[in-house]
Amino acid sequence: MLARYVAEIEDRQQFIDGIVEAAGGKDLTDDQLELVSETRNRIAKVNELMGPLEEARRISGDSAERIRQLAVYMNQQPATPREVEYRSAGEYICELWRARLGTQEAQDRLEIYHRAASHQTTADNAGLIPTPILGPVVDFIDSNRALVTQLGPRQLPGQTWSRPLVTQHTSVAVQSAEKAELVSQKMTITKLTGTAATYGGYVNVSRQDVDFTTPGIMDIVVSDLAAEYAIQTEAAAATAFDTASTAGIAIPTGAATAAAIQTSLWDAASKIYTATRGAGRVVAFMGPDMLPVIGPVFPPVTPFNAYSPGFEAVNFQTGLVGQISGIPVYVSSGIGSQRMLILSTAAAEVYEDRIGSLQVVEPSVLGVQVAYAGYFTPMVIAGAGIVKVVKTP
Repeated sequence: MLARYVAEIEDRQQFIDGIVEAAGGKDLTDDQLELVSETRNRIAKVNELMGPLEEARRISGDSAERIRQLAVYMNQQPATPREVEYRSAGEYICELWRARLGTQEAQDRLEIYHRAASHQTTADNAGLIPTPILGPVVDFIDSNRALVTQLGPRQLPGQTWSRPLVTQHTSVAVQSAEKAELVSQKMTITKLTGTAATYGGYVNVSRQDVDFTTPGIMDIVVSDLAAEYAIQTEAAAATAFDTASTAGIAIPTGAATAAAIQTSLWDAASKIYTATRGAGRVVAFMGPDMLPVIGPVFPPVTPFNAYSPGFEAVNFQTGLVGQISGIPVYVSSGIGSQRMLILSTAAAEVYEDRIGSLQVVEPSVLGVQVAYAGYFTPMVIAGAGIVKVVKTP
């Protein structure tokens, strides 16, 4: 494990060096800085994980050396058998004869043989052996909201609100002749209406369950409700943006190629720029089922002339797995099957106001009812600024 951690640190340092070399002496872009920052954080985390292992290994080595030094004295102790058995009655009679002659070893063996030793095992005192519970609770749930996080949740202003949206701009053109009338076009502004949607759930826990569980059940239940809230809101945002999205160039049937993926992404970038006039940042999101489709196409070998510095599967816990032509690619469980959503952060918004956990006591049944809720609403600003790229089966 220590060797693997050291190798991972070296690989990530090479990854950072590759990004710096690719910049060619220029300032790093925001996406490159984000990759460098996340890689640096992972290196720090690995160093933190190595500390206990190194200390444990040192203690183990010191203990082994201490035992080796004591072995000289331990081997000098006379070996006293814990149990004696005679192969025959004749051997037992010979042992009695040697004991009567005064042989101490024979006397000791006979004493052990005649001692009525009762062998006690753990089965005889099961009531004294506790059953330890090793925490924390194993719970496989992905509460990482990659899509919502990248858009940045805005404070929900109320139950209903509106966002002004320009649907027609003014016009400027070349004057046809001196004193000729200039072109004129009015600006029209419509409004997008948002309505708060409530997400939540609750569990009724007995007072006995609260008092006697270790680790405490209440913290586990509240954490699980919060994680489920994150999953549902991420899925709601992904579904809303997927429904309003514009179709892009599909990745053809068969094994994906770098050229095909590049064509789809650059086509999406073109559509997004046309729709948003370059506002916002372009980011891409895909579901976990797209990892084996796109990941192997861009291995993390960072050649100088590659489309991508490479994808690293180890990073999917943070959502970001790599970038292609400068577009960061995130993994989100809320994205539909066999597709990618490429969008400008100016084309979509999310609004949220978390209520958090609520508790109420039910004295009549000795229960505690705990709930977790929040208001969450995704809003599509420009559907043309959200492009959906599917993988043809």
